[in-house]
Amino acid sequence: MNRKLAWALATLCFAVLFVPGLFAPEHLSPPDMANAYLGFSSAPPFGADASGRPLSEYAMQGARVVALPALLAGLLVVFLGTLGGLLACTGSQRAEAAAQGFGEVVGALPRMVVVLVVALLVPKDARSLLPIALTWAVLAAPGAMDEAAAVASRLGGARFVEALRAHGFSRARIYLIHIVGMNLRPVLMRQGVETMMQVVFLEIGLSYLAVQDSQPSFTHGDSEKSWADLLYFGYQAFLDIPSSHGLFLGLALVGVVALMSVFVTQAVRAR
Repeated sequence: MNRKLAWALATLCFAVLFVPGLFAPEHLSPPDMANAYLGFSSAPPFGADASGRPLSEYAMQGARVVALPALLAGLLVVFLGTLGGLLACTGSQRAEAAAQGFGEVVGALPRMVVVLVVALLVPKDARSLLPIALTWAVLAAPGAMDEAAAVASRLGGARFVEALRAHGFSRARIYLIHIVGMNLRPVLMRQGVETMMQVVFLEIGLSYLAVQDSQPSFTHGDSEKSWADLLYFGYQAFLDIPSSHGLFLGLALVGVVALMSVFVTQAVRAR
């Protein structure tokens, strides 16, 4: 795929994920039973739920729940991956050993167990996806650090830096442009956007379990709705309840997030 087209499509998907959250209402509209279960055409743009409330409000609130935590988690993975790649170019055995030790310790932790422990430690009146997302990012960071370090090692590591220094390049230009910008960028961007996608899917999974058991969610307050609520409402279509429009909307939003990851990976692929 052409890189410009991939960037345009990735930007569009990114906007679909983030922009609706900026306009999300604090609370859902009052129930209107006259609009209950209406579909796309009868209650545009996305239909209504069992109480006649617009599903567009579910989509906007769900975007607000996941957007910022997912972005921060992705940026954290990019930062830690960059750190891992640059340490491989320093020639310092202590730095490389410290990075390797961090990766081995964190990589050995069971992700879901740690995430659930963090979710349980968050006070009920301060429930948010952010601590869970950042925890997931730290647990995912060793993979990004190892891959970035492998790329840097294939370049030559410290010898690559010294060779460019001999040609008169400054360390800032070598590390930021030649190493990070030209060589680590595909790895870092892919790892970051994949982490964003994983955080979104993690939120949906945790919220779906909470909705299914009629329990408060770990990732958002009781006044907010998640994309998991859309999927739970939509899956009732298999019970002959007219809620298939909710299922289509929920799957479409999940698909947009997955496509964003694919398009970013295509846009930043190595030349």
